[in-house]
Amino acid sequence: MMAPVPTTETPREATTAPVPTTAGPPSAARRNALGALLAVAVALAAVNLRPAVTSLGPLLGRVRGDLHMSPTVAGLLAAVPSVCFAVFGFAAPALARRFGPTLVVAAGTGAIAAGVAARSFAGSTGVFLALTAVALAGVAVANVLIPVVIKRYFPDRVGPMIGLYSMALSAGTALAAAVTVPLTSAMGGGWRLGLGIWALPAAVALVVWLVTVVLRRDGRGPATGAAGAAAGGQRLPIVRSRTAWALALFFGCQATGAYSTMGWISQIYQDAGVSASRSGLLLAVIMVIGVPVSLVLPNLAVRRGDQRIFVVVLAACGIAGYLGLMLAPAGGAWLWALLVGLSNCAFPLVLTMIGLRARTSGGVAQLSAFVQGVGYLLSIPGPILVGTLYQSTGGWLLPLAFMAALLVPQLLIGLRAARNRHIEDEVTPATA
Repeated sequence: MMAPVPTTETPREATTAPVPTTAGPPSAARRNALGALLAVAVALAAVNLRPAVTSLGPLLGRVRGDLHMSPTVAGLLAAVPSVCFAVFGFAAPALARRFGPTLVVAAGTGAIAAGVAARSFAGSTGVFLALTAVALAGVAVANVLIPVVIKRYFPDRVGPMIGLYSMALSAGTALAAAVTVPLTSAMGGGWRLGLGIWALPAAVALVVWLVTVVLRRDGRGPATGAAGAAAGGQRLPIVRSRTAWALALFFGCQATGAYSTMGWISQIYQDAGVSASRSGLLLAVIMVIGVPVSLVLPNLAVRRGDQRIFVVVLAACGIAGYLGLMLAPAGGAWLWALLVGLSNCAFPLVLTMIGLRARTSGGVAQLSAFVQGVGYLLSIPGPILVGTLYQSTGGWLLPLAFMAALLVPQLLIGLRAARNRHIEDEVTPATA
């Protein structure tokens, strides 16, 4: 999941970009109104960044049955988010420079609405996968550029806006996991309506973004803020940094576990005799535990010289959770969900470490692009392998053993990434 990276520097851009007009600069009341509208747009977009994924998990069995989808192909479906986040996330900065970040986020929100709505009419596995990729392409560009929008237009309120963004994202993730099955049952039990309904909040977000772009009249133009920091400053040969590679491998391990969990945990519970509705609630528990932890963990991590204790604790929670799912999946269902959810909080931890491992905002931006790009690419095979192991063995013992074993290299690599180091001290700056 690509997300904002903490930085101690405060951008110096104006709170809102000037609106071109022949009547002089906009009034304070207009600037405040436009700022409030943009804040609402950011929150609505964030709510829609995960339902395309988490609404599918509780209904995956029905989708597979109707589309004759094999477990291996279902594993490919679980890997699609990582593919899209890596490929389209790399493209987002160039799109923002060409069209402006607000317009690109609006287009991304439109892709989410269109992809989620259209895939509910898919008649084959290939079409379903392609339309899911359309929705996730929109998610990818919004993931990258919403932080840019925040830094560009809210330079004095970056912290509160990042908090709003993160909480709205987590809320949308958990809500889709919790209510998709009850909504589907209330609408007659068909998975197509159950998945398609999530196009509606994305359509609402699209309307608000379009209104925002029109009223601000500044959709086009060069991106500043985070994007500018990434482009400017001293270019660092990131690939020479051992810390950068450790962070990238750590990110890849945690992303593999997170997307394997989102893609398969509902099926794991259902195969153990847990109802579809309850499995959706358990997935919601896994997702929602990140809301309070994401607010507390970064602050605790920043106060320490290194973050190795957090790496150890989160890995231990995950190993215990997966072992519990192997031995008594239904008996301790809520406890295993809590432990796996805590383990997935390695995501805000690695984002915090990215911010601490570089000395400048430009270095943080370059490090973030490298770590998340490489990490998401590395995570692609994981969910596919989980599906293949499930198909070949007919059970979840071996797939869960793989997910638990993956936490061992995550722990060892994380201990290296969590040391108090700066990438600038490990590399020789590239010469012009």
